[in-house]
Amino acid sequence: MADVQRRRPGETREKLMTAALTLVGKGRHFASIGIREVTRQAGVVPTSFYRHFRSVDDLGLQLVDELGLVLRRMMREARENVLQADKLIEESVGIFVAHALANRNFFMFMAQGLAGESRAVQEGIRSEMRFFASELANDLRRLKLLPHLSDSDLDMTCELVVRTVAFSLTDILSISPEDDYQIELVRKRTTRFLQLILIGAGHWESS
Repeated sequence: MADVQRRRPGETREKLMTAALTLVGKGRHFASIGIREVTRQAGVVPTSFYRHFRSVDDLGLQLVDELGLVLRRMMREARENVLQADKLIEESVGIFVAHALANRNFFMFMAQGLAGESRAVQEGIRSEMRFFASELANDLRRLKLLPHLSDSDLDMTCELVVRTVAFSLTDILSISPEDDYQIELVRKRTTRFLQLILIGAGHWESS
């Protein structure tokens, strides 16, 4: 019987991380969540928290790592499905919106963390964004798009793209997942933003 009740390795850790995301999804700001609140939501005793995390900030950094995995899955899907350069923006934005809706709590955590009080979590998320921008720049080089730009200007263009997409999270997350009309409006507007950025980059002369 004891063997049946014994928790599998990592189960409590996963429960705590899921609990924190659930609280964020319910409208709580991650920076204001306490350990007792997380453990109560997870259904575990408060002392078990310290077996897995040193602090709430440490829990936040582990969530950033998980967010990075979500972003990498999204990137992989885009690379596998966006094969035509002229469809790059539209289809990539569609994939991003789909992932934001499917992983709503994770992306709400990301939106909060970018302007949150925890410097560690904020820097962790910004690091993921820089990685994403770097990978986007590599993809544009591979597709031979914007070949006239210097490396630094291409990197800055990709950073602007990632920042614009991240900002659109505030629009996506304020909409009901069932409101297809408003979601489509956000998708189209975000696509238009990125088209304008890349059109401008296409006419930019690197010094």
